[in-house]
Amino acid sequence: MKPLFLLALSTLPFHLSHAAQPPLELTIQKSSAQSAHLTTRIQWVDFPKPQYKNSDLNQKNRAAIIRVYADETGDVTKATVQETTGLKALDEKLVNAVLQAKVKPFMEDDTALAVIGYQVFNLNLTPDDAEACHYSFDSKNWRAQQQQQKVPFQYQAQPKLALDSTQLNDHDRQIKFSFKADKHGNIKKPKIIKGSGIYELDQQVLQAVANSKVSVKRTASTLWLYKKSKFKDAIEFDLNACR
Repeated sequence: MKPLFLLALSTLPFHLSHAAQPPLELTIQKSSAQSAHLTTRIQWVDFPKPQYKNSDLNQKNRAAIIRVYADETGDVTKATVQETTGLKALDEKLVNAVLQAKVKPFMEDDTALAVIGYQVFNLNLTPDDAEACHYSFDSKNWRAQQQQQKVPFQYQAQPKLALDSTQLNDHDRQIKFSFKADKHGNIKKPKIIKGSGIYELDQQVLQAVANSKVSVKRTASTLWLYKKSKFKDAIEFDLNACR
């Protein structure tokens, strides 16, 4: 059909085809038809928070992989089970949690792209009488900052992080990460240097960092520099440090 359409245009009188050309060019919007970004490592703005009890696991630890579809704004439009927990009701809880979460859009040449990727979930039984230990963002740099020690940068506010001891899988965990910051303190490209061994845990820490801002003290000789500065930090989750 397209060749016939172009042929028909070429048979119009010159003054008509010339007048019609600009509107035809303006109506072509290639950006809206760009392919989605495919990834195995989704970056979340709001991480999925599945709600489940021991009874939902049916006496054993469970794991699943959910395939996630998010549009250019980061809204999750679809979620399907790639690998099941073996329990349909539990799978549905995971899918619903993903649908209520929000993805960080992938940027290409200043254009936001839809994202298609996968999220792994590990759901573990906890002792019925165990009290979950809750952790906030208490990184090495944040603690030093609170103690008025000299630090290479300062978080403008404590990054928001909500974890509990059930997510540590019975082991202490440590995460080392880096990030870049622009002249406005916006954090760019947070990256795991040394992971905890649990992907979901790493991603929640990265999410907390990515949604934060930092302040960097510059000398007079470097105020003019616009190059992003790179920083490092680390955070530990101790099973015995319940609060």
